Amino acid sequence: MPGSLRRAHLVFLGLAFFLSGAAALAYQVAWQRILALHTGVGLYSIAVIVAVFMLGLGVGSRLGAAVSRRVTAGRALLLFAACELGIAVYGAASCPLLYDFLYARHGWLYAEPLRGGLMHFATLAVPTVLMGMSLPLLTRAVVERAETAGGTIAFLYGINVLGAAAGALATPWVFFRHHGVRPAVWAAVAANLIAGTSALALAMYRRGHERAEVEPERGRPPATVESDGSGGRFGSWIALYALSGFCALALEMLWFRMMEVSIKSTSYTFGTLLALYLFGSGVGAIAGIFLAPRVGAPRRAFLACQCVLLIYACAAIALMAWMPPTVSGYSWLYDLWGGRRSFNLGGRMYLGALFRLYVVLPLALFGIPTLLMGLSYPILQRAVQDDPAASGWKVGVLQAANIAGCVAGSLVVGLLTLTWLGTTGTFRLLALVGLVFAVLGLREPGGRRLFLGLAALLAVAAVAVPSQRRLWLRLHGTEERASLVEEDATGVVALVPDRAVWQVWAGGRWHSTLPFSGIHTTLGAAPAVIHPAPREVAIIGLGSGDTASSAGCRRDVDQRITVFELYRPEHRLLSALAARPDAPAKLARFLEDPRFSFRIADGRNAIDRGGHLYDMIEADALWPTSPSAGNLYSVEFFRMCAGRLRPGGLVTTWLPTRRVRSTFLSVFPNVVEIADGNIAIGSRSPIPIDTATWRERLFDPGNTAYLGRQRAMSVWAELQQARPADRDPEGERPINHDLFPRDEFNTPN
Repeated sequence: MPGSLRRAHLVFLGLAFFLSGAAALAYQVAWQRILALHTGVGLYSIAVIVAVFMLGLGVGSRLGAAVSRRVTAGRALLLFAACELGIAVYGAASCPLLYDFLYARHGWLYAEPLRGGLMHFATLAVPTVLMGMSLPLLTRAVVERAETAGGTIAFLYGINVLGAAAGALATPWVFFRHHGVRPAVWAAVAANLIAGTSALALAMYRRGHERAEVEPERGRPPATVESDGSGGRFGSWIALYALSGFCALALEMLWFRMMEVSIKSTSYTFGTLLALYLFGSGVGAIAGIFLAPRVGAPRRAFLACQCVLLIYACAAIALMAWMPPTVSGYSWLYDLWGGRRSFNLGGRMYLGALFRLYVVLPLALFGIPTLLMGLSYPILQRAVQDDPAASGWKVGVLQAANIAGCVAGSLVVGLLTLTWLGTTGTFRLLALVGLVFAVLGLREPGGRRLFLGLAALLAVAAVAVPSQRRLWLRLHGTEERASLVEEDATGVVALVPDRAVWQVWAGGRWHSTLPFSGIHTTLGAAPAVIHPAPREVAIIGLGSGDTASSAGCRRDVDQRITVFELYRPEHRLLSALAARPDAPAKLARFLEDPRFSFRIADGRNAIDRGGHLYDMIEADALWPTSPSAGNLYSVEFFRMCAGRLRPGGLVTTWLPTRRVRSTFLSVFPNVVEIADGNIAIGSRSPIPIDTATWRERLFDPGNTAYLGRQRAMSVWAELQQARPADRDPEGERPINHDLFPRDEFNTPN
């Protein structure tokens, strides 16, 4: 085949592979959102979902490697097309299968954690295996000469990663925001169809215009010696690439944890940051096409890249924690971290602020490391590719090893080190892993001086990494010594003194204040007063404890109150604060009250799967643009709550937007509004407006003593204004759904 025609075919397939990468990330983001409804939005559930997704990719990569050894280039292209079309078929059926059938009708299958994980794997195995097979098969289809194999494979890899970056960005910004989850999946289906039919058309064209290839000898072992003569065998590259995958995923989790806190994340944050992460890797891979041929010792260069990116990662976190807050430019960030204000993507656009938060800050934190990650790929391929017939096999085996390292990094960090060592301790651990690369580099010809220096820098970087307390107080914009802060796998929580009150922060977002007062008191106490005898109560969200504590105001009733919270450190920090001599009033009493039980769980998932019936279900006030907040403001959530009520039971929610109000009213036939329409109390049974009875209950001596006279009076002021909800203006207003959470993404009206 002439060189110009070969290049044209490669560009054509590259565009198809770009679409394939965009589709893969759209599926991942969409399916992860659906599957989190099955098992919860907590980190452990998400870690399992991500691990299952990547496990399928790894199995597919290894299977694609095996298949690529046994087929011609033309047959490999046909199989690649079949994989893309197969993914499209599954994608078309995925929302009806995963949501309409398995979640809505057979959610009980996910009630046990082990069974839930197995169900995740069973439902994602087919598409993820096909995704994993695509690169080895496409490599076998296009690589014709050993001397150009590395650049060709790097091009395919880089263009696929850039496509993935585009998919990660477009899925929340275009599809979730304006159309919902189902259209996002259909867009991915269309991308797979275009990629598959394009590859199929090219395969037919090749078959008609080229001589038939000779079938490769079956069972012939692939070449295992590196073409560059730099020393080491293919097996050692497998181990190195697996270790680099471990570091890459571990760093990704740590960076995203830091960014979650530092930019007060919304539901756009993950997709936007992931796009930047993938963009850096894709650009690095494309740049490596031109740089890798100039590298004299690929193994030495690969090891140096791993050392440098880990040094940079540790140095960046040290700089964030130790830089004086008064430094020009940095002072703006420091003030933002300590303030309640956040710049919500999707809402009113403050372009200058968003550019600093979503471009400058992440690029400063992980721009260089992701470029080096991408650059490592063509260097690796240049070292190992020496046989076109074995190219797909080597790509698949290496990719499977890298994905195995990624899975290990995700699970080790997500399930172990974030709790045992925290973010900064895990950075130190990765610096020690970097010493493994440095020690291996010392054995390379001419590498002694270079890697001695890199080893010394890794040691310095590990020492420079700040303490947990130093980092998280800095990212909360405070130097207050009395502050309490703690991190584990579930998240970062801080209690920061501010004059006469304590600010409560969770995941970098301001939640509420202590001592108890304000709308949280009304949110908890008002429905408890309205209900004749609220014995069984469920509260979703602990926060400052105000909502949950106030729901326990009925001392004239034998109450059992279960509080569900995602952030494990919240209860521990509140307990630590309650033990102080200057603790906020009534906090210790609340935490020691035997009527309350505290569970670390996704409240929606726990109530749905538990099958228990309640007299009251209340969701603590949550900013509607918080990540996954749509799960607590959707019509499906409110219907689930209605189905978990005892006769005469009440569901209470904050009404932060008109759409939440419309959604709530669409479910409950009887709704009472209080607090100037900011709180709604709904039921399937009539709710009589009986202020005389409510006053008698509220000012029962035991109940008033529990709340305190001032808080009881504030609740009474709101109850006196209670009125049935006016439904007339709500007729045509769109509402929030699980798969179209409009308010979470600030969808325009």
